Amino acid sequence: MIQKKALICGVSGQDGAYLAKLLIEKNYQVFGGSRDAQNSNFENLKHLEIFNLIEYVSISVNDFRSVLQVIMKIEPDEIYNLAGQSSVALSFEQPVETLESIGFGTLNLLEAIRFSKLPIKLYNAGSSECFGNVNEAVNEETPFRPRSPYGVAKATAFWEVSNYREAYNLFACTGILFNHESPFRKERFVTKKIISSACRIFKGSTEKLVLGNINVYRDWGWAPEYVEAMWLMLQQKKAEDFVIATGESISLKEFVIYAFESLNLDWTKYVTYDDSLLRPTDIDKGLANPKKAKEVLKWEPKIKSRALIELLIKCELNEIYI
Repeated sequence: MIQKKALICGVSGQDGAYLAKLLIEKNYQVFGGSRDAQNSNFENLKHLEIFNLIEYVSISVNDFRSVLQVIMKIEPDEIYNLAGQSSVALSFEQPVETLESIGFGTLNLLEAIRFSKLPIKLYNAGSSECFGNVNEAVNEETPFRPRSPYGVAKATAFWEVSNYREAYNLFACTGILFNHESPFRKERFVTKKIISSACRIFKGSTEKLVLGNINVYRDWGWAPEYVEAMWLMLQQKKAEDFVIATGESISLKEFVIYAFESLNLDWTKYVTYDDSLLRPTDIDKGLANPKKAKEVLKWEPKIKSRALIELLIKCELNEIYI
């Protein structure tokens, strides 16, 4: 059996690390793309004990020449575009960098694949932030109304992929992923901030957990399950876009309560509010209907909100990565 080759752009991030592990287990030859592969520490890959099983390449998705050179050299069967600025909050401070790294980066990959004439399948990392404020469970037909520079950039990339698929018959698709977490999240993400603070308080810290709007609702899942959906999308005969989510949403307040209760702590004693943490615009409710993924991909997540929180706490307390 011929070994498939996969290029993961953004291999050092949360999703990139878990995806690399999955592909290695499926006997892929994995190429890990990073802006500066020689000087990146690839900490997540070392934690998963797969660092030495990957071939590293320097690639800047913002630079068309860089993208084309790497594609022509590797000739991958599959490319996973997980690169680009990944924080919604940071996108309000760095809107230009966010649009360039996501919008231009995706366009460069698409154009390079078209130019190469190679039968490459492309997965593009989309986001639920594209939908904006919708008071019903969204699916693949729901119109986009993004409320952040990050959401605007992801919507731009989505339509670029859609256009190249239709205009040039490329196998290119977008996974519209809702929030998904793991021990690899940085503390600029609110879920990691909550889990880390709660665990430190449990161990004796006298700190307070400072949050903004805790009344927003989100659909949170387990990242290792979501990368399997990415892979499944590229194994289909036809390129299609999919909403990837658990279908279960809880409020950030509930997330906080569950986290502290899991440690036998009264959250009201440790959580304070700071309106400087509020975003200029935000999404009140993130609700998803992942029916298509279940029916077509046969994908369904096993870990949802409560189980996710307990798993994250277990990892944090024991300093383990799974």
